[in-house]
Amino acid sequence: KKQVDRVVFFCDIEFRLAVIQLHVTKVKADNLSRARGLVKEAAREGAKIVVLPECFNSPYGSSFFPEYAEKIPGESSQVLSEVAKENRVFLVGGSLPEEDTGKLYNTCPVFGPDGGLLLKHRKIHLFDIDVPGKIRFQESETLSPGSSLSVFETPYCKVGVGICYDMRFAELAQLYTKKGCQLLVYPGAFNMTTGPAHWELLQRARALDNQVYVATASPARDEAASYVAWGHSSVVNPWGEVLSKAGSEEAIVYADIDLEYLADVRQQIPINTQRRADLYTVKAVQEE
Repeated sequence: KKQVDRVVFFCDIEFRLAVIQLHVTKVKADNLSRARGLVKEAAREGAKIVVLPECFNSPYGSSFFPEYAEKIPGESSQVLSEVAKENRVFLVGGSLPEEDTGKLYNTCPVFGPDGGLLLKHRKIHLFDIDVPGKIRFQESETLSPGSSLSVFETPYCKVGVGICYDMRFAELAQLYTKKGCQLLVYPGAFNMTTGPAHWELLQRARALDNQVYVATASPARDEAASYVAWGHSSVVNPWGEVLSKAGSEEAIVYADIDLEYLADVRQQIPINTQRRADLYTVKAVQEE
């Protein structure tokens, strides 16, 4: 009888995640160069998945989106592709203003260790808020919303992607969890009003509600910028605990993601099997 060799692939149950809190300037080339160097540093420290912040290549603001917008592939996404390949990491490219057929999007491209584009997530929920006396911002003045969910697979786990304001919508996180995601990443740029009030609270809520790891990547705080980011990029575990958190300055935040711990939490408090599907459900109308 002919012997058949079997190759069995095992998924790692623990891996290192790095979240980069980048100091973003008005000089795109400098932003790209700093991002390249920090991803390289994170990879040297053993990171397998690296996350950049929202609008990592440009200042955040409606007046800047048209000026800095690129196609994908384009200058910035090409740099991200090269960096992912050079360092053999999964790279969540924060976000960048994307131009496509006359429309602008706030888009997160994700690259694999071979430099290939795995997906691009266009921000689904646009940041249109008005807090009297504190902040008014209308992304919809210049940007169009995305209309698809974004999940990518790694040898470690499935990862769901949202951008900033997407984190406020619990349904998106629930859908990603139903699709098997164990890590949710949100490049974001909460401001000095919503940041201290809601940034950490929302991360912990999404992690606890879904028993997943949640990582957020913010730009570093620049008090001289027209839009001042809160900072405090973080990683939260499925128990709702903050594993690691940056301050306001440029930094790399690391966390060792333990999927066995995640499985233990889900076994101890089995909410995923206790949901009352006979009474309620969250359903995706449009797939990826």
